Amino acid sequence: MRDHDNSLTPEERHGLYRAIVTRRDVRSQFLPDPIAQDSLARLLVAAHWAPSVGFMQPWSFILVQDKALRAQVKEAFEKANAEAALMFEGTRRDQYKALKLEGILDAPLNLCITCDRDRAGPVVLGRTHIPTMDLYSTVCAVQNLWLAARAEGLGVGWVSILDENRLKELLGLTEKVVPVAYLCIGHVDHFLAGPELEAKGWRKRLPIEELVSIDSLSGAQALSPEFLAALRQAQDQAEHGTLGKLDP
Repeated sequence: MRDHDNSLTPEERHGLYRAIVTRRDVRSQFLPDPIAQDSLARLLVAAHWAPSVGFMQPWSFILVQDKALRAQVKEAFEKANAEAALMFEGTRRDQYKALKLEGILDAPLNLCITCDRDRAGPVVLGRTHIPTMDLYSTVCAVQNLWLAARAEGLGVGWVSILDENRLKELLGLTEKVVPVAYLCIGHVDHFLAGPELEAKGWRKRLPIEELVSIDSLSGAQALSPEFLAALRQAQDQAEHGTLGKLDP
């Protein structure tokens, strides 16, 4: 009989799941301490080891260190954020304005991860029918870096409230290069126990059993009671920090 157990050790497995469930979008807890070069190098290599369709590796990494440039990015955020606030109404707008949604000047490092849509040529294996697969591949690099940062004890915040054309202008990006993620990275004084937007009442985490179906989105076939119980148990373990741990 073949041995199909290619799993990590129990400690490695729990460490991976712990990085996943304790990862946070950091805006307010950054410390000014610089990031060690070897630590930053590991983050970038982890991002570069992400999966990519057709092995196109469309990503590039721009380390944004210049304070004047970061101030311009912050100004672009403020403009976009004011525009975004007007899209909400009543108390929701007030709630939005009270949220801190970036750490551009607080974090010791900003990083923009881009996607070069021409890097692998006009025809790419796996992108022939879904042209956005290069963008999705770049997001995998973002997630790899984010989880690696959590393992290193570093916080990451994704600043998405930016005018894309203005950001491209500031960073000197060509037409076919897309700024997928503008990230703030640094040591933090603590990680929040849960997502900040959930803690502040913006949205709650959806129950996993409502998001899984069989064969179609409508899910005419019901999930088995045993699998439903397993889903709920795993979500409960994630919430209590025991996901991936072996039973005692």
